[in-house]
Amino acid sequence: MDAPIYARPDISLIGRGLGPHGADLYIGGREGASNREMLKRHGITVVVNCAVNLDINLVTAPDGPSSEEICGSGFANVRYYKVGLIDGEGSPDTMMLGAYYILDGALRQSMPKRETYPFPDGGNILVSCRSGRSRSVSLVALFLHKKQPHLYPTLDAAVSHIREHRELRPDEWFETPKPMLYEAARRASKWIDLIAAAPSDNLISNA
Repeated sequence: MDAPIYARPDISLIGRGLGPHGADLYIGGREGASNREMLKRHGITVVVNCAVNLDINLVTAPDGPSSEEICGSGFANVRYYKVGLIDGEGSPDTMMLGAYYILDGALRQSMPKRETYPFPDGGNILVSCRSGRSRSVSLVALFLHKKQPHLYPTLDAAVSHIREHRELRPDEWFETPKPMLYEAARRASKWIDLIAAAPSDNLISNA
């Protein structure tokens, strides 16, 4: 049985003070991630798309013509990262771990001061999937738990916080997030601890 679908904000503020630039972190669905005016209004300069079955054309400065055969490309007003998780079974466990480090890297990147990198450092970040109820919740819960353990000492505490601030209702909690994504976040949390504890020389030699 699928959970009911309720109306909720296009994006929801979930966390503050993350990364070296003190970014605010939002969760949203496709409506928020595709709304350029909304992204600008909230100071969102980074979008991390968790959904393998959702593509968003954010290009505002095309660098060439497009056609039926050639897809358009160019610069967007935001830095856009695509992870591509499945909302259910099917993603390898390592994809949640990879998504965590992509989100961390997106917050920490310093942009080259060149014409081909027309992006500022810093800014707020939106983690999105199709509805902002499962994939994005799992990833953001993992991220908050690892980056702000003083606020979210457990993954469950982070999920509870997100459910409240994303306005996820109790009768949809059984799949917000989906159990297999929740479990993937739990396993990724353990791997992150192991990686953090491993001597850097060991990581390099095993690469």
